Amino acid sequence: MSGAANRSAYGVREVNFDGLVGPTHNYSGLAVGNVASMSHGGLVSNPKEGALQGLLKMKSLMEAGYAQGVLPPQQRPDIGALRDLGFSGSNHAVLTRAAADAPQLLRAVCSASSMWTANAGTVTPSIDAPDRRVHFTPANLQSSFHRFLEPQTTGRVLQAIFHSEQHFAHHPVLPATPAFSDEGAANHTRLCGEYGEPGVHLFVYGRQAFGDVRSGEREPKRYPARQTLEASQAIARQHGLSEAQTVFAQQHPDAIDAGVFHNDVIAVGNGPVLLYHEMAFLDEEGTLDELRRKMTTPLIPVRVPIEAVSLEDAVASYLFNSQLLSNPDGTMTLVVPSECQEREAVWRTVQDYLLAGNNPISDVVVKDVKQSMRNGGGPACLRLRVVLSEAERAALTGRVLLTNDLYEDLTAWVNRHYRDRLATQDLADPKLAEESLTALDELTKLLQVGSVYPFQLG
Repeated sequence: MSGAANRSAYGVREVNFDGLVGPTHNYSGLAVGNVASMSHGGLVSNPKEGALQGLLKMKSLMEAGYAQGVLPPQQRPDIGALRDLGFSGSNHAVLTRAAADAPQLLRAVCSASSMWTANAGTVTPSIDAPDRRVHFTPANLQSSFHRFLEPQTTGRVLQAIFHSEQHFAHHPVLPATPAFSDEGAANHTRLCGEYGEPGVHLFVYGRQAFGDVRSGEREPKRYPARQTLEASQAIARQHGLSEAQTVFAQQHPDAIDAGVFHNDVIAVGNGPVLLYHEMAFLDEEGTLDELRRKMTTPLIPVRVPIEAVSLEDAVASYLFNSQLLSNPDGTMTLVVPSECQEREAVWRTVQDYLLAGNNPISDVVVKDVKQSMRNGGGPACLRLRVVLSEAERAALTGRVLLTNDLYEDLTAWVNRHYRDRLATQDLADPKLAEESLTALDELTKLLQVGSVYPFQLG
């Protein structure tokens, strides 16, 4: 990887905030439309290995010169959610009864899905906002119950870290209804020249909820479309983005039906580069043409045809759920999951088409994030991209920008508190809940983010 990476004019940098894998990381197969999650449901997980894999990826990027941040996991199991659903008594009684009467609910409230912080929310850099502040909207994640439980804590975490009202603006979660189904930055890409220059925001949606359906649009038939046009438009309004700064494109419904539940499973962009599969957008040429018209820097599309990589291989390898990172010399580094090496067609495309092609991608780095991948989350799922100026980085609250010392502290924290084996039947163990709360209480002190969890707020 390149040395001092992703710097740009005026000290503006992209910071990747990765989610820590939580102590209850398990394989429950909760996500409909997520082929990896459904196919690995019931396997025994290794939370300790998952957390250490994520931390090692963060550390390697930090050491290569990329700005790296950390976000804490959610409080799990969410016993409060079980109480809201009618379970009562002691925590032990609630867990025992849920395990017996509604095991699917117990699995949901134990999900460690917040590790995929690409779904945490949508972010607009200050250079693009009318008030010159960084804007945040937590995703409502209403399409699945286990993720619907996340936004309140996510909002508290974001407000705790990005606390300065001078530099940061926080917006309410969109109404948690099907019409405003929002999955966060997994369906949003900012394209630009230098990070400190104005950008164009590509919002990708799966369906339209209100009004006349746009010409040529259709919906998937097998799996649900999780992002609506109306949600994307509402976030753009919240952040003050104009028509000239936004492009709204429909995801190809055939891709959704093949298991591409978010746009970041089929396309990834950074700077002026958009790496995408032929089946990413329903109107491919229309999407590219509109981006070209609105961008001040020439768009560099890198198209992978279906003849090179099938939708099945794209979903199995998560080639497009890789991190695309900008280097100071104008080149790009692609951080791919190790599964890309296991698919011959995918690895051949990486070597012969991407690296040898006429595009800025000059380096491919392979990372092992198998604990996350088996639940359907690759390197790009694990991070929320936040473009920050030097002053904005200085205004962050807490100890959240990764350093060698913080890496060592977090690694020791994981080794103290995490199990190396977790089966779905273990989720009813009251000791697991106690272990998790103890770990999270210590983590908030380690990260210096204050009280962000329900059990800390009383």
